[in-house]
Amino acid sequence: MKATQIKAQPFVRTLLIDLVLLTAACLIPTVSHLLTWPLYQLNPMLLMLLAALLLVRDRRNAYFMAVLLPVVSMLAVGMPTPLKALCMSAEFATVVFLFGNTGGSPVESGKTDGSSVKSVVFLSSFGRAVLAILGGKCVYYLLKALIISPAVLVTTPLWIQGLSVLGAALIFSICLKFNV
Repeated sequence: MKATQIKAQPFVRTLLIDLVLLTAACLIPTVSHLLTWPLYQLNPMLLMLLAALLLVRDRRNAYFMAVLLPVVSMLAVGMPTPLKALCMSAEFATVVFLFGNTGGSPVESGKTDGSSVKSVVFLSSFGRAVLAILGGKCVYYLLKALIISPAVLVTTPLWIQGLSVLGAALIFSICLKFNV
């Protein structure tokens, strides 16, 4: 009986984290309307996905969230549109794939001494996060051009997207650094 309880605890924790992140993603349009500021330009669903990666650390769950975040938001509040939700799911799955497969951290391979571990983890995770997010953006815009319309490809200014990519990678790396 205790073995069942021990196995159930991580599942319940993961389920609760996922529900909180999905709820937060669904509340973004409402909060955006209340603040009269377009929060979607900061790519908040990507932040929810990165939070899922940090809090659960299970790649299967991250892929699950990559698909669920846009789909649940689309079904619950009507944003994004179905085709954009498809593009976003592919973008987020690409982020998970690239972050998980762009080379392990030097800490994992034992190439650092104990005093510099956190700095190396920060720099490594920041670079991997930036590459993964940029790769996801490339997939998103490619699919958007193919599926939706190449005429109206970029609606959020590139400088805002660049800042949001760097900000998301920075927040993710800082959180990961203190989690090591």
